[in-house]
Amino acid sequence: MAGKIGRILVTNDDGIDAPGLRSSVKIAKQLSDDVWVVAPREEQSGASHSLSLNAPLRLIKRGVKRYAVTGTPTDCVMVATRSMLRDTPPDLILSGVNFGQNIAEDVSYSGTVSAAKEGTVFGIPSIAMSQALTFDPESFSRNVRFGVAEKHGAAIIRKLLSVGWPPDTLMNINFPDIDPNSKCPVRITKQGKRDQRLLCIEERMDPRNNPYFWYDFNRAISKPGKGTDIEAIMQGHVSITPLHIDHTANAMKRKLHTLFD
Repeated sequence: MAGKIGRILVTNDDGIDAPGLRSSVKIAKQLSDDVWVVAPREEQSGASHSLSLNAPLRLIKRGVKRYAVTGTPTDCVMVATRSMLRDTPPDLILSGVNFGQNIAEDVSYSGTVSAAKEGTVFGIPSIAMSQALTFDPESFSRNVRFGVAEKHGAAIIRKLLSVGWPPDTLMNINFPDIDPNSKCPVRITKQGKRDQRLLCIEERMDPRNNPYFWYDFNRAISKPGKGTDIEAIMQGHVSITPLHIDHTANAMKRKLHTLFD
């Protein structure tokens, strides 16, 4: 896609009132004069590519070209592209800016990434954007520096669109937790692999002495693989990872052909 961008759809998984969504709108408005927001009414982090099949979806007007949906990020893209904007679909979908990084195995759980995935399924260039948090447990804070994404996002997107990418591919951009005014190199990365021992589930007891469970995540991280999204973010660089819709393991597919033929 070259030249001026027409219509942009902005969505997320943190909800219609999330500060990262405001950052995404700022980025989108640097690229287009026709920006629509269709985002979940409530936070849907970890929703992955799920659909609300057992409940009606309701559309709530929240302003000019701004709507909330009582569903998942995928539902939002569905409602926007299959109904609201069906006659004039968006030229670009931006999902995010997510509160926290979506790297390594996060891309399987992330509603932010899955919204971009749904746009890709529909044939629309789609980009997931996430603002990383620090990996240092001693300096961890919920004060996310969305200014990094706001400063660099539009220029990166313009470059990506000038090159273009296959219709079955989406872009996953992660911005590092650094001073927005500092130098910020861009790295093209592959999906990393996190130490799964860092993700655990904690058993607790409620006031009535009934057990319940809560996910916990140790912010320490093992040595990242070279060229991965984890490495880039840990080194204070922007990570751009092209992700493919087709999950086929082609090497194994060829091996199975030999076995069964």
